[in-house]
Amino acid sequence: MSKEDVKKDDTYKLILETAKSLFFAEGKFNATTQEIADAAGVNRTLINYYFRSRNALIDLVFKEAMAEEEKQQKIIVMSSLPLREKLEKFIDFSFQTAKEYPYMEMYMVTHMNQQNIHEFKTREQVELLPFVFENIQAEMDKGNIEPMEPIQFLLNFISLVSFPISMRLLLQKGLNISDAEFERILDDRKNVILKTLFKN
Repeated sequence: MSKEDVKKDDTYKLILETAKSLFFAEGKFNATTQEIADAAGVNRTLINYYFRSRNALIDLVFKEAMAEEEKQQKIIVMSSLPLREKLEKFIDFSFQTAKEYPYMEMYMVTHMNQQNIHEFKTREQVELLPFVFENIQAEMDKGNIEPMEPIQFLLNFISLVSFPISMRLLLQKGLNISDAEFERILDDRKNVILKTLFKN
């Protein structure tokens, strides 16, 4: 790869990471092409050069975020760890991402609502579900969690993890919680979730 190609590749990544930071870390969902360019320290025409349009850039940021989440989900689900440890790792990943990008979940839900949601359910996600349900059922059979439909257990888990992340702004405002206090709550929340879902 020539120096010019390397420079182009670096500029492409810089614009992409800047847009990701504006959307997910700062919550500037309506950031204009000029604002993205200014934050990245590049000429606005380079965004059209690399990504064709603001919408194409937004779609790429969204798809890359989805792909990274799916990758981590697959690594955790397909590991040989017991279900409780898998859930611990998923919580760690979710809360660490939420600390780095506090607006990511809100952005992704908003983006999905504006698009055709069926576009975002991949074959890999569907194929992982039976394996997840088997893990859950095995723990129920051992008496470690209350008997219920595995899908109900999964919904409980997702709700306990995602609700405080996606509702962060409203929760902080309504409950008068500072950023530092909310971070502490997230740090403590893993044990709360696991104690809620598991008998021991």
